[in-house]
Amino acid sequence: MGILFGIGVSNMNAMNTDINLNRMWEGCLQNDRKQQEALYRALAPKMLAVCMRYANDRDEAQDILQEGFIKMFNNVHKYRGDGNLEGWIRRIMVHTAISRYRKLKPMVLVEDMAEEGAISSASQNANNLEVNDLMKLIQQLPQAYRSVFNMYAVEGYSHQEIGNKLGITELLSRTTLYRARNILKEKLSQLTSREQYYMAG
Repeated sequence: MGILFGIGVSNMNAMNTDINLNRMWEGCLQNDRKQQEALYRALAPKMLAVCMRYANDRDEAQDILQEGFIKMFNNVHKYRGDGNLEGWIRRIMVHTAISRYRKLKPMVLVEDMAEEGAISSASQNANNLEVNDLMKLIQQLPQAYRSVFNMYAVEGYSHQEIGNKLGITELLSRTTLYRARNILKEKLSQLTSREQYYMAG
């Protein structure tokens, strides 16, 4: 009974959150400043976490967040109710980060051939990484690698979609992902070695 009750409370909380977001959104459609502020306060922490994955530091992430919310508020009528509202706003944040990156730092990478087998192997190995450690290490990647990794592994874009959005070839997207995963695996291996050293000591 306790487990069932816990699940019921969780579902009720989720329903209440959705109801509150819908109320805020109705206000946003009417250009209600109070509801706009309420929606911002409700979603800013989650969206900042999304922006942080693409930014070099927190200040840049804040800039992306502000720009993303401005775009969202200017285009509220484009949301047709298809899919999750929070997911729609999340995509705006990702697109804002990508657009900012393309304007400020054009991607400059050397294309080279990477065998499909090697990429597949790297993909399988990357799936075994500790999620919490991985998210901390993503911030240490070069920005080009970080963008491709986030779009593919976190946001679920295909290499063709990544190529179209970043203005690179599909092969370069695959190669960049391959390199990013190798860097992450190396960093995670170093982190694990240090932890084992301190535990042994």
